Amino acid sequence: MIKEELKGLISDKSARIGVIGLGYVGLPLIIEFCLKGYEAVGFEVDEKKTSEINAGRSYIVDVTSENVKKCVDEGKLTATTDFALLNACDVIIICVPTPLRKTKDPDMSYILTAGGEIQKYQRRGQLIILESTTYPGTTDEVLLPMFEENGFKLDEDFLLAFSPERVDPGNPQFQTHNIPKVVGGVGPDSTDVAAFLYGQIVSNIHRVSSARVAEAAKLWENTFRAINIGMANEMAKVCNALGIDTWEVVSAAATKPFGFMPFYPGPGIGGHCIPLDPHYLSWKARQHGFDSKFISLAEQINSTMPNYVVELATAALNEERKAVNGSKILILGVAYKKDIDDMRESPALSIIDLLRADGADVYYHDPFVPVVTFDHAYTIGDADPLYNKELTDELIAESDCVIICTEHTTVDYSRVCSLAKVVVDTRNALSPEIRGACSAKVVRL
Repeated sequence: MIKEELKGLISDKSARIGVIGLGYVGLPLIIEFCLKGYEAVGFEVDEKKTSEINAGRSYIVDVTSENVKKCVDEGKLTATTDFALLNACDVIIICVPTPLRKTKDPDMSYILTAGGEIQKYQRRGQLIILESTTYPGTTDEVLLPMFEENGFKLDEDFLLAFSPERVDPGNPQFQTHNIPKVVGGVGPDSTDVAAFLYGQIVSNIHRVSSARVAEAAKLWENTFRAINIGMANEMAKVCNALGIDTWEVVSAAATKPFGFMPFYPGPGIGGHCIPLDPHYLSWKARQHGFDSKFISLAEQINSTMPNYVVELATAALNEERKAVNGSKILILGVAYKKDIDDMRESPALSIIDLLRADGADVYYHDPFVPVVTFDHAYTIGDADPLYNKELTDELIAESDCVIICTEHTTVDYSRVCSLAKVVVDTRNALSPEIRGACSAKVVRL
């Protein structure tokens, strides 16, 4: 039986692993397999990425070049743009992006392209796993029919499962090997073998009854976060209106040892997951005649936070008898979270766009991001790229307003506050000690 054949190959580490997509999900995953002694092939359409990997260099913050080089030098890791090599893989894991269209509908093109490549080079005896976040039903409604078109039968010729990625870029505490792995197959054999596979590299495996359950679990996780962040953002607006310190309120509420989980406000939500995943769930719900009102409301609140930050900056400048038009505004941090270089869906982009549309002279400092580019289709202001500025005393002092969008730990916020005129802190980056000692006008979210 294919189940026992694959388990045997996995058990003695002779199974060849193929990973399609070597980004924030795929690269850490394939490295874990290689470090555990498996031979693996990484598939990419980007030749720059394959060249970097084959040269032993990492471009992902959570993967060291040392580990990449080790895997390459030991002959365990190869990166390629030649998808014909999928035929030689016993396990194929899909880790491609799943963005949204401009209409907020799921863009399945990357999954379909990956599935099409597998289909071209499919052979008997393969385990295929989808890790890309998607709507419930994708694995068995979209991929299963594709892989059966060649005459292959599930459980007899191939196995198929879904296991959602749970990557938190820049978090050294939780990485691929110690993040619990949810696994759901299109049938019990698929679940069993996929769970056995991930058990070789992950310490905690949680099996579920189907791929649909696993798909829904991933969306539930990030929808939960999006909704609660939306509540935190709305509470921040309420607290500001009442003259109450938002962050002190959250800190006080978080002392309750039961029934409360702290979520924090910010300038908006970013990254690949939280801004996008709830839309996959609401889109699928609409297909079944259900309107997911919580998701819609949270998206409405979170998407308008950049506007609120600009309003705070505008009001602060007005108090200094300055208009946004013509003001020099310094953005501190443009990555979507601290200490990483990931710009995906970063609210800083919207804030910059809004400020430039109002006539501000905007520049930024981010030690992780050398250049910021803008999608002309989405901008309302100047869409020209911006380049990272060195955080000199002159740059800070010449700025009419400094907006902290991302609280990178490398920034000396005491120095910033000692030199700046106006500071808008959207991340609670300024401690009470810093705020007490500085001469700048400080506005906090």
